[in-house]
Amino acid sequence: MIEEKWMKELNRYFEDLRLIEKCQQEARDHFDQFCEFIVEPAFEALEQALEPRGIKVRYDRRKNRLIHIQINFPDSKIDNFHYTIILPQNSLELKLLLKTAGRKNKKARLEEKESAFLPEVGPEDVLKLSKEDIILDIIQKLKEFNYAARTAPD
Repeated sequence: MIEEKWMKELNRYFEDLRLIEKCQQEARDHFDQFCEFIVEPAFEALEQALEPRGIKVRYDRRKNRLIHIQINFPDSKIDNFHYTIILPQNSLELKLLLKTAGRKNKKARLEEKESAFLPEVGPEDVLKLSKEDIILDIIQKLKEFNYAARTAPD
């Protein structure tokens, strides 16, 4: 009987590992869907809206890891603001991180900040966000950064 107990415990351990791997893969798959169907269209819409103002936008995605947008200073190739949504390694759910970075002026160093991505939205509701929700958050973070940069003493 004792042998049966350890064998059950060993089997439970391997089943738990299988469940963890399954949840991690589901989180990666959901993150890729989120990026493809919600975030990328938001980035594209923002790019189209900023282009007439002379503001260049670049964005890229690393599958299963992050999606990033870079907004440059007007009529410049120098990056002004970065907005990156990150799926932390080994995540079991869509509890995402947001990393923002920006320059106060064209010669300043990048200042970075990391926080929870839309903390009021639970991991189970991330896929329910709209393109507009993403654009509004980018604009909010861009405003916060630029207002602080323009009013901070040198």
